[in-house]
Amino acid sequence: MEREDLLLKLNWFYSLEESQVELYLAQSKKFKGTYESIVFERTALVEQQHADRLAAVIRALGGEPHRLGDVLSPLFGGFLGKTLAFTGLKKTLQGNIRIENKAMADYVALLKRVGAAFGPELQTVLQHNLVDEDVHTAWFARRLADYELLDLED
Repeated sequence: MEREDLLLKLNWFYSLEESQVELYLAQSKKFKGTYESIVFERTALVEQQHADRLAAVIRALGGEPHRLGDVLSPLFGGFLGKTLAFTGLKKTLQGNIRIENKAMADYVALLKRVGAAFGPELQTVLQHNLVDEDVHTAWFARRLADYELLDLED
């Protein structure tokens, strides 16, 4: 993979992570006063760490994080977060699982393409972000299963 191709992919992830920050913050506000609200807020903090790490990697490779990630991604993430939250907790969790699954698939694909070509630091950042996305997905899925098992309403 060429450096320019890698920078494009990393900027895609940067934009995705910035969107996820606003997605989870919007959901946290919607479900304020619930345990899920706290989880969404904490998840947003982790996603912000992802964006910050990716921005650092992009800069280390001689690039700059795209303004798209700084401006449009938060707007899109906030809109999506409010829209999903409006549909209720079950649908919100289902949507979050789909978003996290997409992120994980993209991280796995990039890890396969990059290999060790750009050093262990990049691999570590990508792997750690992947693990966090996996943990988020597992929590969302477990909480969704709890609601479905108990046949709870939103």
